[in-house]
Amino acid sequence: RQMCIRDSEYSALINDPSQPLFNRAIAGAYPPGSTLKPVLAVAALSEKIISENTEIESRGGIQVGRSFFGDWRVHGFTDLRRAIAVSNDVYFYSIGGGYGSVRGLGMDRMKRYENLFGYGEKTGIDTGGEVAGIIPDPLWKQQKIGERWYIGDDYNSSIGQGFITSTPLQVLNSVVAIANGGTLYAPRIVSQVRSHDGKVTAVPKRIIRSDIADPNILRIVREGMRETVTEGTAQSLANLPVEVAGKTGTAQFGNDDKTHGWFVSFA
Repeated sequence: RQMCIRDSEYSALINDPSQPLFNRAIAGAYPPGSTLKPVLAVAALSEKIISENTEIESRGGIQVGRSFFGDWRVHGFTDLRRAIAVSNDVYFYSIGGGYGSVRGLGMDRMKRYENLFGYGEKTGIDTGGEVAGIIPDPLWKQQKIGERWYIGDDYNSSIGQGFITSTPLQVLNSVVAIANGGTLYAPRIVSQVRSHDGKVTAVPKRIIRSDIADPNILRIVREGMRETVTEGTAQSLANLPVEVAGKTGTAQFGNDDKTHGWFVSFA
């Protein structure tokens, strides 16, 4: 049966400023904000920048030269699990760019782990229109912006802002790999194909990469994401009938103090 749409209706859709036909899940590239922090936690533990028990103090931000990098609140001392749960920006500034006695990862290592978890590349989902997003580095900034890389770029990148963009599906897929123990899959819409004569052909799973990180490190990060719900920034989900773990995020965009709100989870 054929379905028709009036020209006027279609015109209203394509001219709607909210872009209802735009597939944001795979083609919308946005700063991921704090939803990137679990991947940074994996990187910092893997590179031995910190241990699971390392405590870092947040007094509401850090001052570096004339620049101040703020936190969304004063957290005091937190360990890694708590830093994930309450989304402690100072903790992640420190492990990303370095501060005080903490030696930071730096952008090259942050990018390496982000790429491992699927950021900066297409997920390979079986439909068209997907974009790769951006995981920058000093060379990228010099070529695209015409400026050198500053320590502030490390700090902004460590909380999923600055020049970083990702699709909602990339954010979700990175958390899938944390939840399942370290396997990154290409998402699939189609599970099987049925021909006109009734023959069914299964569409196989496709693994992009496996054994991304030490299982014990992934367990620690999952525990921090569980604390996000039990005693952190997503406590409104604590009374669900199933156990949920997740990560909240808020990311600025544009020049009008607008923000994107994020929540990514598994259960």
